[in-house]
Amino acid sequence: MIRRTLAIALATALLPLSAHAADLLQVYEMARNGDPQLSAAESTRLFDKEGAVQARAALLPQINGVATLNRTRTEADASRNSGTIDGRRRSYTLDGSQTLFNWSQFSTLRAQRELSKAADFTLDSANDDLIVRTSAAYFNVLVAIESLNAAKTNEEAAKKQFDFADKRLEVGLAPITDVHEARAQFDQARANTIVSQNTLADAYQALTELTGQPVTNLRGLPEDFRPEVPANRGNVDQLVQDAVAQNPALKAQELAVSASEASVQSARGGHLPTLSLGGSWGKTATWGDSTGAGSLSPDARTNSIGLTLNVPIFAGGATQSAVRQALANRDIAQDGYEQQKRALDRNTRNAYQTLVAGISEVEARRLAVVSAQSAYDASQVGLEVGTRTVLDVIQNQRILFSAQLDYANARYTFLQNRLLLSQAVGSLDIAELQDINRLLTVDAGNPSTTVGN
Repeated sequence: MIRRTLAIALATALLPLSAHAADLLQVYEMARNGDPQLSAAESTRLFDKEGAVQARAALLPQINGVATLNRTRTEADASRNSGTIDGRRRSYTLDGSQTLFNWSQFSTLRAQRELSKAADFTLDSANDDLIVRTSAAYFNVLVAIESLNAAKTNEEAAKKQFDFADKRLEVGLAPITDVHEARAQFDQARANTIVSQNTLADAYQALTELTGQPVTNLRGLPEDFRPEVPANRGNVDQLVQDAVAQNPALKAQELAVSASEASVQSARGGHLPTLSLGGSWGKTATWGDSTGAGSLSPDARTNSIGLTLNVPIFAGGATQSAVRQALANRDIAQDGYEQQKRALDRNTRNAYQTLVAGISEVEARRLAVVSAQSAYDASQVGLEVGTRTVLDVIQNQRILFSAQLDYANARYTFLQNRLLLSQAVGSLDIAELQDINRLLTVDAGNPSTTVGN
């Protein structure tokens, strides 16, 4: 890969990560040096930029040298008593040409320069996409860890309820239906734990797919996390304007439209004459034997210079067809730009509204966990004193488990939406990632991901 040296240095620096929790910024740096998708985007940029170099080269002087060495033997008709010529010929030729006017080549150069600029924005978009993909994979692991922890807690509580119901059945204080319900809840809790272990293992593997090396310990949000919208995200209409002006993917598409306009001019240039300056220098040397059939040509030097005017008259309709094709391609690019612009407008507004709503959602999910925990604790006490049944406890336990999962999702979804909004606006950079990273202050732990544990 392009960044192999950096990757080796970074891998050395991150060796202790197996013992200490890795944060989002460290994982992103690993992904930058190990993600094949970004590496391919960098190579694509280099590939696209060579188009402008080649288009410019067509307008620069073209010089070619040719050297030949021939041997010729000529035998005249014997009836005429002629002789033979056995000669060798060596020649050197240097040809040069310079385009003076070629509208198609000029327009092609403009098109390729626009595509070269677009390649830079496309790479910027790929870098933004890597930040979003890395953060999504990172947060998925954290959500999976919290889900597994909640699943294990739920399993332990379900086991406790099952044992309690079974003992009450033995002394005749509970019906058999309570035992069956508790057993069903316990079996479901065990299944949830197994599913959560599988989900966590896959989430870790998705992160490894990005970084190219395993990361088994991450840092997460503290319990007292309270989300806030950044100060520069207060006006959605202004954000949409910024997105249209700054989004790198949209800028790349805009430049692609400009390139397609230049390609139309290039195709129309097929109707126009071309003018070029050409010159050559040559030297020829001949030697050998001649018997009665004439003499060998003497050594010669040839110099020439001139103008060449090429006027297209008829090409079977190919030129006009190329113009129609270029016009259709321009229309495709313009429609693609308009569609991408509208989608960006919608996505920016949706990301902003989701981010704002996320603040209330996280707080509501937190209070839901508090309420569900209180309800569960109260039902547990009620069961012990005989005012509640096992079914009441099981129902509250389900509600608590669901609330814990929703709360974990809401917290990390808020952070992801913050990055998505910055990506849409075109302001996503390493500073934004550092701000998110500073919020991750707690070791999330490394629970077992082995199924059946």
